[in-house]
Amino acid sequence: MAANQKVRIGIIGAGNIGGVHIEQFSKLADQCEITAITDAYLPLAESRAKANGIAQVMATPEQLIESADVDAVIIGVPNQFHAPLALQAIQAGKHVLLEKPMGINSEAARQIYEASKASNQVVMIGHQMRWEAVPMQIKEQIDRGELGHIYNAKAGWFRRKGIPGWGTWFTRMDQSGGGPLIDIGVHMLDLALYLMGNPKPVSVYGSTYAEFGPKRKGIGNWGKPDWNGVYDVEDLATALIKMDNGSTLSLEVSWAVHMDTDNTPFVHLMGSEGGASYRGASGKLLTEKFDRAIDTDLSRPEHDEGERIRLSRHFLECIKEGKQPITSALTGYTNNLVLDAIYESSRTGNEVKLNWNAES
Repeated sequence: MAANQKVRIGIIGAGNIGGVHIEQFSKLADQCEITAITDAYLPLAESRAKANGIAQVMATPEQLIESADVDAVIIGVPNQFHAPLALQAIQAGKHVLLEKPMGINSEAARQIYEASKASNQVVMIGHQMRWEAVPMQIKEQIDRGELGHIYNAKAGWFRRKGIPGWGTWFTRMDQSGGGPLIDIGVHMLDLALYLMGNPKPVSVYGSTYAEFGPKRKGIGNWGKPDWNGVYDVEDLATALIKMDNGSTLSLEVSWAVHMDTDNTPFVHLMGSEGGASYRGASGKLLTEKFDRAIDTDLSRPEHDEGERIRLSRHFLECIKEGKQPITSALTGYTNNLVLDAIYESSRTGNEVKLNWNAES
């Protein structure tokens, strides 16, 4: 695609995350144009189109994917539809920006990964935390060798009372693939692996618990509950993940827990030459000099443009320059493999060795 040619974008899913994508890509109007939108509830798509000057409201995702007026598809729908729509889009020659998790399970993710390898299309997963200001500052220091070999890390996100949409697709295993582990845990797993240098996970030992949801406790304010619905996912997960280079990562996440927590996501990196901590909008670099512990505070710049706009710009750059996104289909597949292994380990009580049946 020519550098001066605008990328024509079609959005599948006009809900909250669809609205975020519309807002961010509209800021890049010199590089792209949102030409079409669709949603399972068409009046919502029509409302978004009217409010944002989107020319076409498509009756179905298939119609949008096949449109000659769409170069790239953004998929922001429930997890169970990620793989079917992404595969259709790739096969139709469209670039894809897919919300997390890449698949409802590792088999769905493997199909997307294999399709992406066989195509010339950009397939990118929307893990915005990699573009947050503090993790970017930490990554810069890691790339300079300031932390040395990162041999251990801790990552997690504890929400005390945050179960979303009780009874809806959020809390149904067959539609979401899991609870907080696949919802917010995938973000923390992805960010931690990225900062660790993308080591290859080889084994997992984990446990999941459902102590709140089945009792209709721990309900958050995201989504409208369906009290006639189903809750068959976890509300807390914990795991130890071992890598091929000997490093380890412990992961802990919850939607609901009796714990003194500020609901802030975190990553702690432990390296041979230094360490780093990320906690939302702040962080630290930790070293030792002259036998003294030295901390360097990190923070989000005052006029930071935001992680979502950087994510959106990266997607467009990858399309125009023909390069792999840093949140590639391989990273999405890796995340899904680990998530599946945690659920399996919890079911069996055993360590699970990862089965890399799609070679990188």
